[in-house]
Amino acid sequence: MPTDVIKAKNISYLWAYMVKFCIGSVSVASCFLQPMGSERMEMRKRQMSVQQELVPGTTAPGQNEQPSQGNRGSNACCFCWCCCCSCSCLTVRNEDRDERNRRASYDFKAEGNADLEESLKPTAEEVCLWGQSFDKLMHCPAGRSAFRQFLRTEFSEENMLFWLACEEFSKETNKSVIEEKARIIYEDYISILSPKEVSLDSRVREVINRNMLEPTSHTFDDAQLQIFTLMQRDSYPRFMNSSAYKNLLKTVSEQSVES
Repeated sequence: MPTDVIKAKNISYLWAYMVKFCIGSVSVASCFLQPMGSERMEMRKRQMSVQQELVPGTTAPGQNEQPSQGNRGSNACCFCWCCCCSCSCLTVRNEDRDERNRRASYDFKAEGNADLEESLKPTAEEVCLWGQSFDKLMHCPAGRSAFRQFLRTEFSEENMLFWLACEEFSKETNKSVIEEKARIIYEDYISILSPKEVSLDSRVREVINRNMLEPTSHTFDDAQLQIFTLMQRDSYPRFMNSSAYKNLLKTVSEQSVES
């Protein structure tokens, strides 16, 4: 037999063997992959059946369920941009914003009065009277201002702010305003979570907690008196001996002589 014929047969046999081998490999691979795919499908079916059991009323996959108009409010998202959404989160945000505005307006009014006192210039006679008694110091707006600046250096300014807030609060007559301001004062100066908490004993705190059930304009009377006494016994003597008071007395005395 010629050599060329033998080579052609051998090549044809080789190609046939290679094709057969490839087909066999594909069939073997499909045998392994098919169970894996079926197992995945089975696991997905089991997961979806479990979800349907845990969440009553869940629809099967492929069924597009149109939400009703009544359910839109309960399922509405906080990030919706439409004005018709009845999302409860928007209501809560509006209430929080109103609460912050009320608190900010009250804090601005309370501390605004104190800031106004800081702009007052005392006379030499007034500064001399401050040294006679703590009552005279506290009854003078310029005296309260100077004393408050001293308390700020001792990191106890909250005592003066609380006393001023109680002074304004005691003049309130509207019941609804009294309840609102009482809650704000409590959260700002009485609560242990507040950074401006004032130092009160347990007896006074118990009295305040009882009074907060039905707040009146006298809810913080005991606390105000205790803070007043604390400033009188502790901070006032140091203020009288401080360089701030002595320099102020010297300055106003020189100005009075010049005038």
